[in-house]
Amino acid sequence: MIRNFIKKVLRRSPDVPVGKLRVVPASQHGIHPDAISPCALRVTKTLQEAGFKAYIVGGAVRDLLVGNEPKDFDVATDATPDQVRRLIRRSRVIGRRFQIVHAMCHDEVVEVTTFRGSAREDDRQQTDEHGRLTRDNVFGSIEEDAARRDFTVNALYYDPIRNEVLDYFHGVADVHAKRLTMIGDPATRYREDPVRMLRAVRFSAKLGLKLDPATQAPIRELADLLLNVPESRLFDEILKLLLSGHAHACVARLRAEGLHHDLLPLLDLILDQPQGEKFIRQSLENTDRRVSEDKPVSPGFLFATLLWHPVLDAWKKRQAAGERPMPALFEAMSDILETQRRKLAIPRRYDAVMKEIWSLQPRFEQRSGQRPFRLLEHPRFRAAYDFMLLRADSGEIDESIADWWTDFQQVGLEEREAMLIAEEKPKRSRRRGRR
Repeated sequence: MIRNFIKKVLRRSPDVPVGKLRVVPASQHGIHPDAISPCALRVTKTLQEAGFKAYIVGGAVRDLLVGNEPKDFDVATDATPDQVRRLIRRSRVIGRRFQIVHAMCHDEVVEVTTFRGSAREDDRQQTDEHGRLTRDNVFGSIEEDAARRDFTVNALYYDPIRNEVLDYFHGVADVHAKRLTMIGDPATRYREDPVRMLRAVRFSAKLGLKLDPATQAPIRELADLLLNVPESRLFDEILKLLLSGHAHACVARLRAEGLHHDLLPLLDLILDQPQGEKFIRQSLENTDRRVSEDKPVSPGFLFATLLWHPVLDAWKKRQAAGERPMPALFEAMSDILETQRRKLAIPRRYDAVMKEIWSLQPRFEQRSGQRPFRLLEHPRFRAAYDFMLLRADSGEIDESIADWWTDFQQVGLEEREAMLIAEEKPKRSRRRGRR
């Protein structure tokens, strides 16, 4: 046993930080077992009764400490995926690179992960030329699992049976101090996984935590490393950031840390214009409000608002060059989407939503004849209407247009017909009759 322990210590990478366990009692952490979901509680209890270690881990513990309600609960254990699968009746093993178990209880799914180990000396070559880990999928001890997590507030393990928190890197103290601190050397950890810079922004904005100076210092210098992150993963992280319920604060923090240039390169152009800044601010605040009210948020709508002013600017330039309005608008939309896609790969499945919202905007100014009735029946009318309200609120279009459409939806058919604005017909010059 001693020989195996020494061998294990010697194989540890010298860059892996060593944590010192501190057991935080209930009187200090304030978490009550009743705050844990019944499914996560049952999974934890089942694993412990079978002789394994099992804890509620990560974001759920962090959120409970700051007084937020967790969206989901994850469990970490020293049991292997196959052992978990045999103990939890309704469960399945998923994943190829690193297997995890989904334990299912009615409509809830609890993710169960085996403690992950650190990269060993003989695995050091499994990083790219920038220091990014390309392979890091070995099982390990709880100490290693804690060390490989990114921030101290995420390296917390809550035992609902004993009602105590296992804290290896002073995470509880950082929560109380409202501080976000990287575990280990920040520059090295960012090089291992550049997405950690985006997570730092999201967690600090969402949880109201101030970045520790050492954690913040390398971010601007290493921002270009985000170019090496797979596009799909980068988009997923940006989407988490925008749907965090603190999108406005996150975007402001992105800009402050110099991280937005390779993600939303047109953001500076938008925010440097007073009208554009107001439009974006209202859009993000509206998104945050919907998230807080548990209302659905459309990513397509959100990205349509972020990219609208570049589209609008390109549209005006094309019309000034003599192009007809609607063909000019469609060309402007395609140009801006392609420009953005070179940086942040917005999936093409959102293109149709964005283009429909944008292309319907000119039709709100048409309030005569049958055109308002046809627009009202369009499948994307509601999203386009909400978009138009944002334009009116920011001063881009006259508020009377928004008021007219709001009233037009609420009245009956006869009242709608009475509201129609008479269309001005072009004057025709009279021709002299034949003699």
